[in-house]
Amino acid sequence: MNLLPRRYHRIKQVLEKRQPDLTVLTEDVHKPHNLSAIIRTCDAVGILDVHSINTTDEFPTFSQVSQGSDKWIFLHTHPDIKTAINHLKRQKFKIYAAHFTDKSLDYRDIDYTQPTAILLGAEKWGVSKQAANLVDGHIIIPMLGMVQSLNVSVAAAVILFEAQRQRLAKKMYDTSRLDSDKYQKILFEWSYPNLAIRYQQKGEKYPSLGENGEIIV
Repeated sequence: MNLLPRRYHRIKQVLEKRQPDLTVLTEDVHKPHNLSAIIRTCDAVGILDVHSINTTDEFPTFSQVSQGSDKWIFLHTHPDIKTAINHLKRQKFKIYAAHFTDKSLDYRDIDYTQPTAILLGAEKWGVSKQAANLVDGHIIIPMLGMVQSLNVSVAAAVILFEAQRQRLAKKMYDTSRLDSDKYQKILFEWSYPNLAIRYQQKGEKYPSLGENGEIIV
């Protein structure tokens, strides 16, 4: 149960760079390796929450592609695309679908320093017509070859690292952007996941942590 100080400080370092106003919504991305790769990219760019719906079959399990990154991402599932989009809009997110239409913008023309959600559609069919009509805009990655689309996880990486680039330029990773209570809650859960479950089951408040992650009783 003892937590090494270097592990604790690494967890703090990662948590302090999480971006609560940048997220991804996947619509019927049903291949486990694709969803896992998207989540791994989300972790790499500092995303805390990922949203997903899957109306085609049971929700896919994570594959080894994620390499444990799913431990550091909160995955929220929704019953349908309208519910998911309305949920994000209530949180003041602008939602952009990776979707080719005559109104689509180059993905680099979007201001990702604002609260932004990226919608990614199913591997074969892309974003649904309903979803395309509900979002705030459509974005595309310009393609110069014979192939006119990228794998969904590759497209996610291209778009999200542009978002990271913009946010780095605005120094949005320099200080923690989570409110204090949420920060402390997640810090304990990431530091002591098994113990956190016990406190949750008992309905008890998490204890405080010391300078090196030691539990203060």
